[in-house]
Amino acid sequence: MTDAEAAQRRKWLALALLASTQFVIILDAAIVNVAIPSIGRDLKFSEEDLTWIPNAYALTFGGFLLLGGRMADLLGRRRLFMVGLVVFSIASLLGGLATSETQLIAARALQGLGAALIAPAALSMVTNMFAEGAERNKALGVWGAVSGSGGAAGVLLGGVLTEYAGWEWVLWVNVPIGIVVAILAPRLLVESRRESDLHHFDALGAITVTAGLSLLVFALVDTINEGWGSTQTLTLLAISLALIAAFVFIELRSRDPLMPFGIFRLRTLTGANIVGLLVGAALFAMFFFLSRYMQEVLGYSALKAGVSYLPLALAIIGSAGAASVLVTKMGFKKVLLAGLTLIAIALLWLGQVPTNGSYVSDLLGPMVVAAIGLGFAFVPVTIAAVSRVSEHESGLASGLINTSQQIGGALGLAVLGTIASSRTTDMIAAAQGAPAAVPEALTEGFQLAFTTGAGFAVIGIIATLLLVRSEDSEAVVGVAPAELPMA
Repeated sequence: MTDAEAAQRRKWLALALLASTQFVIILDAAIVNVAIPSIGRDLKFSEEDLTWIPNAYALTFGGFLLLGGRMADLLGRRRLFMVGLVVFSIASLLGGLATSETQLIAARALQGLGAALIAPAALSMVTNMFAEGAERNKALGVWGAVSGSGGAAGVLLGGVLTEYAGWEWVLWVNVPIGIVVAILAPRLLVESRRESDLHHFDALGAITVTAGLSLLVFALVDTINEGWGSTQTLTLLAISLALIAAFVFIELRSRDPLMPFGIFRLRTLTGANIVGLLVGAALFAMFFFLSRYMQEVLGYSALKAGVSYLPLALAIIGSAGAASVLVTKMGFKKVLLAGLTLIAIALLWLGQVPTNGSYVSDLLGPMVVAAIGLGFAFVPVTIAAVSRVSEHESGLASGLINTSQQIGGALGLAVLGTIASSRTTDMIAAAQGAPAAVPEALTEGFQLAFTTGAGFAVIGIIATLLLVRSEDSEAVVGVAPAELPMA
């Protein structure tokens, strides 16, 4: 084997390692959902505190992503990846050992912090290892396949583990994976960081943006408990916006800012992040409402609901691979538009689900269409988000697109959850609380949530047309791997 062939082989092995870690991170955001009832019974959670099992993870994951991306650029991407991996694995072990709701919520928050250090460091290493063009498109196709299928696989694996091993294993499953990755990472990953004469770290900027984003996520995810018009929600939203405004002011005056706002001069990057937020808003909520519809309306067990996601996971893997090929032939803008269109169609289709629905006739079709749309959207939006970005800002760009998707997910679930809950409450009140009306009321709420989610996808189509530059999209067309410089 020549040195060039050995270098290529090492790059693809490194991609497999990084993508596997990303898969676990995305999976972990979903895997506990099926186990929540079992966790609640064992640890004696109150009904209102159950939402904090997923929300504690979302809070620190979304809040620290931007900081994690910039720290990766400054301190070393491999180094931060390893630190995040250790934090994530220890938190997973502690979560499975938890004997109270406080211990579990703290462990889930620590998991989110570890994930926020891992995700942007891993994505920036991928973008730096593979040169822009067909090679990077193929790599990000793999990345998109494992990321997109992580949510569906999480529901499936969560059902199996909860049914046959106990809820603790939805957390402990991360530990052996973390150990294997920690052993292989120093052998396969090359350290990279931003070269700079400045050793100043923008601590004040880091504190304000992390606090602002964390409070924003907290305010959004807790609207299900508190409501949009509550004093808590309005106060937290005001404080979070004030902190984000303070962050902007600090960054404009900093000699070495955590967030160089010049990066937003890249119109395609800006557009990709707006679209990433909208895709997150539509699809995170879709998984949530689909799971509830299957279990609360159709009466599926946790295991059956999890297995029902298998076709969706397989379709995501196939479509993400196809998307990477199509991007090289057509550019990322056309593929992204196709993906968003399919997502809108699928959500409108799901908006018609009946109370006495059937998996084959009412769910399988739109789930597969949504999965293809997700693959066709996730891959090109990620490519667009790192397009034309210099190497020393790749961690920042990676943190931005991850942050957009996480904030979008929290926002979408908060908005659509409120819409669905209000419709269901009104329906039950109109039926004067008759038990027979509950499934119908739930279904009407879910229908409205799916239909509104389709609106997010339509706005994404408009944003893509207006903000994603065709010139940037076409720059990745027709570049053969042999023409690409070695990373």
